[in-house]
Amino acid sequence: MDFALSEEHRLLTETARRVGETYGLDYWRQKDEAKAYPEEFWRAICEAGLAGAMLPEEYGGSGLGMVETAIIIEELCAAGAGATLAQIFMLNPIFGGVAISKYGSDEMKRAWLPKLCSGEMTFSMGLTEPDAGSNSLEMRSFAKRDGNGWRLDGRKIWITGLPQADKILVVARTIPLENTPKRSHGISLFMIDVDREGLSHSAIDKLGTNTLPSSSVFFDSVRIEPEELIGRENEGWSALLDVLNTERIVTTSGLLGAGRLAIRLAVDYALDRKVFGSRNIGSYQGLQFPLAQHWAELECVRMMNFKAAWLFDCGQPFGSESNAAKLIASQAASNVIEQAMQVMGGMGYAKEMHVERLWRDARLFRFAPVSEEMILNYIAIAELGLPKGY
Repeated sequence: MDFALSEEHRLLTETARRVGETYGLDYWRQKDEAKAYPEEFWRAICEAGLAGAMLPEEYGGSGLGMVETAIIIEELCAAGAGATLAQIFMLNPIFGGVAISKYGSDEMKRAWLPKLCSGEMTFSMGLTEPDAGSNSLEMRSFAKRDGNGWRLDGRKIWITGLPQADKILVVARTIPLENTPKRSHGISLFMIDVDREGLSHSAIDKLGTNTLPSSSVFFDSVRIEPEELIGRENEGWSALLDVLNTERIVTTSGLLGAGRLAIRLAVDYALDRKVFGSRNIGSYQGLQFPLAQHWAELECVRMMNFKAAWLFDCGQPFGSESNAAKLIASQAASNVIEQAMQVMGGMGYAKEMHVERLWRDARLFRFAPVSEEMILNYIAIAELGLPKGY
């Protein structure tokens, strides 16, 4: 067991940090206030060769792994972006890249993966539904056979980055739930154009993650061509779980970066701020101990996240590890960001100090992309052998 980073890892770390610091905190504050997509930043990530780190070299990627992707995301988020940037990696290298590279046709790989790596093509994913939520097996979006293709009807909610996307990975039933031998059967994945007749969407006004819009999406007899099927018809559930468990690693990396950034901002403020005499407030144990505690928690999360990423790269099961890392990361990041606000006192509430944005954005990940409660359900069943209670 070797915990040392290789020279390649160090180069990736330095590259990601350099890209992140080129834009920095003020860039993200301005984007957040304008509710604007960070197009320039994503383009810079692609130009640096970071977007396709885990995708095959023959399609424009670097042929590396999830460990390297986790390193890249954490450094980019720690440099100023905060947790939200991880969502762009979810949309593109995960929902687009993993889905296509593992389950797409050769034609899809040749046509789309190079454009994903270069930033010419961006992706979104349509899974969550208003009446299903975490219980995805209850989804009602239905793709009915129409000649050699399908016609899709239904609705999705909380779909990220759709207005900027070229393609959306849509999860839909292709056999009615009541007609399947088991609930996980009869689900299919499709990669379709966002700009397509019958597909419409409307924005959701929300608390944070303002640089990536969230939308309600409506499908009204949307035509799906046969070549847009990802994987095998009616057997998409296992492929979907593979993609979603990978998403946990990406989320955790973003939260680690946000937590590190919050500690840095809090420490910088504490070393500069003086009250009740000449000593800076960083000398008070009442401020030191909570920050030290959160640093320790984040370090433990990193080890579990690297383990999950390593298991993924080795082709071994990684669901419990990726979920456990995400569970503790979301709690630790939220807590340390709030502690950073506390260190700053009233100034922590001011936008110019940046931590209020980190706080708003990180709060999402206590219940997304999977809630704490559903993670605990998973661990109780998969690791403790307890009966399913829902």
